[in-house]
Amino acid sequence: MSTPEIAAGMAHRPLNATASAGLTRWQSGALLLLAALIWGSAFVGQALGMDGVGPLTFTAIRFMLGALVVLPLAWREWHQLQAGGHQLGRQQASAVVVMGTLLCAGVVMQQIALMTTSVTNAGFLTALYVPLVPVLAWLAYRQLPHWSVWPAALGCLAGTWLLTGASLQALQRGDLWLLGSVGPWALHVLLVGHLANRLRGAYVLACGQFAVCAVWSGLMALALETLTLDGLGRAAASIAYTGFVSVGIGYTLQVVGQRHAHPADAAIILSSETVFAALFGAWFMGDRLGMLGLAGAGLILSCIVAVQVLPLLGRRLPT
Repeated sequence: MSTPEIAAGMAHRPLNATASAGLTRWQSGALLLLAALIWGSAFVGQALGMDGVGPLTFTAIRFMLGALVVLPLAWREWHQLQAGGHQLGRQQASAVVVMGTLLCAGVVMQQIALMTTSVTNAGFLTALYVPLVPVLAWLAYRQLPHWSVWPAALGCLAGTWLLTGASLQALQRGDLWLLGSVGPWALHVLLVGHLANRLRGAYVLACGQFAVCAVWSGLMALALETLTLDGLGRAAASIAYTGFVSVGIGYTLQVVGQRHAHPADAAIILSSETVFAALFGAWFMGDRLGMLGLAGAGLILSCIVAVQVLPLLGRRLPT
């Protein structure tokens, strides 16, 4: 099943659809904030893990670990769905494969990028997917984005330029990989909440997409990389943290939280990942941003927040 077919199959659902029962708004917000904190801290582990293994091997092992963490919950949820008469067929399985493939593309490009760029740049540049989500929603659901999308997109480009030192020559190869990962991340965020609600199983979706990501990256690793026991030992701590915590807990929190949170709330909260990445990068790896870098980071974050907040303010104005 292609991504457009998934979007078409979900078009009858409003973009702000939430589960009829479950978490409160504050509870879902807390889960998403915790996911953002975990992801921000994981950038350090992802960067340090490159000391012993290649990016494809690192991705394959940590997502396999993440799938194992969620597997007991997914197994229980699967049986509950079957007992309730909700069968998951070929169409649903195909959708999970698409989600896992998008996740793999975004993660692998991000992991390759961390070999030649800083943790701070990785955190902020990855967040460029946030203003892109409304544009993709317009293409998929034929709903015109709010006017704030366009200046915010330009502002993010300007912020990226400042973040790299206001010089195109300062743009490293790793930053280009990060920019390439924006598309898969945006598609994944656009579809994950809708698909979790259609499947009626957040843990099934989480475990399934982790397994798909592990398989794809593992096959590529077997063809392109060499794994040694010494290298695996050096990367073991980073793999364990990013696998069990970042994937097993963080990405699962995202799926669960986006089932019950308003999309605008979710995007704003998840964008705080960039702030946490910068803080952890400064704390553990000595990353420092100059005045231009700070200005660029602030501009990107401001645009991410504005593109979600301004439409809400307009709705609250008296008529």
